Order: sequence, then structure tokens, then C-alpha cells
Amino acid sequence: MSEPILEYLRASRDTLDAALADPEFVATIGAITDKVTAALAAGNKVLLAGNGGSAGDAQHLAGELVSRFYYDRPAAAGIALTVDTSVLTAIGNDYGYEHVFARQVQGLGRPGDVLIAISTSGRSPNILKALTAARAGDLVAIGFTGRSGGDMPALCDLCLRAPADSTPLIQQMHITAGHIVFGLVEARLFPRSAAPQPVPDAAG
Repeated sequence: MSEPILEYLRASRDTLDAALADPEFVATIGAITDKVTAALAAGNKVLLAGNGGSAGDAQHLAGELVSRFYYDRPAAAGIALTVDTSVLTAIGNDYGYEHVFARQVQGLGRPGDVLIAISTSGRSPNILKALTAARAGDLVAIGFTGRSGGDMPALCDLCLRAPADSTPLIQQMHITAGHIVFGLVEARLFPRSAAPQPVPDAAG
């Protein structure tokens, strides 16, 4: 019974070790952090999109922007394009499911905004169309995908490729990378105030 558990934990460890040993992966996380920080500091916003588990990641990360991550601070502008069922079903019905994110990018995105589009395969048609719409609208197009990249890299300003081929392991790296990015963004935009120093006792 324990062997499948250990096997999965080893695979998770090996994926994380591969990420640690990949300078391009680390550098891309840093570059994404810079782009997101600059956009939010300039008054722009971050749009996030994905399907299935990647939709969950998009919503998770948007929540950490708008609410908080490590500590209380002002809200930051993040919108998950996966949550408005009326918009999703209207676009899906009228234009086709492959347009559910691109249409929202066209309607909500403004030059200087950031789109983070998540697809473990790099081949999801609605994600590829969203990235195309982002580039056309002068948004910063950022992709999170797996080792192969699929068709995403050519459509992205920055493309983070998790060093894995298994969907669950790719997803684990995506949320880990997202936590790193948004933790750093939070610290840069809203640095913690220095703790107040105690007032020394008056000399008696």
C-alpha cells in the first residue's frame, strides 16, 4: 500500500529537483515577477485563465492578488476569466468554447495588462486564442505549461515550462511557481512596515 504513495512523492521530489537545477526555469519565474510587478505598479491588472485544474490555479492565484498572500496589505487587481458562468456560457454558445477566454481578454484587457494563461499541454485551443488576443491587444502574454511547451511558446512574451510531462506534476509546479511570483510581487509592491520598537523605560 505504501509503495504507490512513496513513488508519487519521489516523482514530486524529482520534479522539484529538476526545477531547482534548471536556470531557465528560475530565470523565467524572476522575469514573470518583474512583469507582473511593473504592471500592477502602473495601475494595470492581471488576467488569469485555464481549464479544469488550471482553472482552479487561475482562481487560486487571482484570490491571492485581490485578497492577500502572506500578510494584510492593499488589494491588487487580479481577475480569473473562469468564474462568470453567464459570460462563459454566452461566449461558448454564441462563438464556441475556444473563444471563451479570448473574448474576455478583448473586452477586459487593456494595453499594459498581463495575461497569465495556464495549460499543462500547451495545446488548449481557448488558451492559445487568449494568448493571441493578448498579444494583439498589447497585453503582456505569459504562459504556464509543461516541458514540451506545445504551441504556447511562440505566442508568449514569457513561457514557464514545468520540467515534467505528467499533468499532476506540471500542475504542482505551476502552483508552486505562482506562489513564488505572487509572494515576491506582494513583497515588492507592499513591503512590510518595520515592527515598532519598544519605548525604553525612562531613567529613574
